[in-house]
Amino acid sequence: MEEKKFALLIDADNISSKYIKIIIEELSKYGTITYKRLYGDLTRPNNRSWKNAMLSHSIVPFQQFNYTTGKNSTDSAMIIDAMDILYSGSVNGFCLATSDSDFTRLAMRLRESGMTVIGMGEQKTPEPFRVSCERFFFIDLLSDEEDTDIDENKSENEEAADAVTPIPALESLISKIIMENGINGTAMDIGELGSRITKYDPAFDIRNYGYTKFSKFLENFKNINLKFTENTVTAILKDSEISLKAIENDIISLLNECEKNSCNTGQLNQKLIALHPTFSFENYGYNRFSKLLSDLESVKVTSLGRVVTLNPEFVKATKASATKAKKTTATKKQ
Repeated sequence: MEEKKFALLIDADNISSKYIKIIIEELSKYGTITYKRLYGDLTRPNNRSWKNAMLSHSIVPFQQFNYTTGKNSTDSAMIIDAMDILYSGSVNGFCLATSDSDFTRLAMRLRESGMTVIGMGEQKTPEPFRVSCERFFFIDLLSDEEDTDIDENKSENEEAADAVTPIPALESLISKIIMENGINGTAMDIGELGSRITKYDPAFDIRNYGYTKFSKFLENFKNINLKFTENTVTAILKDSEISLKAIENDIISLLNECEKNSCNTGQLNQKLIALHPTFSFENYGYNRFSKLLSDLESVKVTSLGRVVTLNPEFVKATKASATKAKKTTATKKQ
């Protein structure tokens, strides 16, 4: 199979030269880099460090002066060149190295034309641009270089929290993917799982969390078991063997123990976890516990999803069924 050809377009006004090594290394994993172009006002003091990087990596510079105040000619030049390269038909994809959300529409347009679009920028990159790319890499997390440009008013952890998907959200996403696409909705090869995660979250990369092996990363999730064979590793939902019907029966029992058969949804969730330590409503395809409850015929959720009580109709039907069973038993004895 012929290797893909990529055009690398770098916004020098938003990307430091210290990241060039990681940019080249990451993009090379996807194909051959046939265009290497750098855009920006290279006369600016903070852009002069690009000189050595251009010489070391055969990057062609495109000097851009800001002709008027408040207008960014770099953006315009990159967009025009990207479209020229697109229409030349000489590449299969683009890498846009920038932390600027102004390139969001360009990324979308290139993908509409069938191009693979890879984005690379710092954690400050706005989400619209990140998700417009097929893959996005946080180069400041992947680089070994010391970051000296972090906002003094914002800690490193706060920067990461803004950009990297939190573990609880990933746990919910993984459960959803396995339930919707896995074998019997309970298991999936971790290679396929990783590929599907990046389709939902283009910026997902285990290295953002300090790992180099996906299997090691998955060991952190309380709702996942890993099964290792000679050639494969399979992720299995821990609670998959507990049917939703069994969970419903436990909910009924717990509500019967509560005053007036009513309980706060948060408290009920904690009671279920006490019964089943690995219980998670995400394992059953829900993003809210109240939504799971609302789909059960036996209970009723009130007060904007904050209180759950036994459904009066269910209680009535249960009593009628129990009375009928008693009569039937008494008749048989006679």
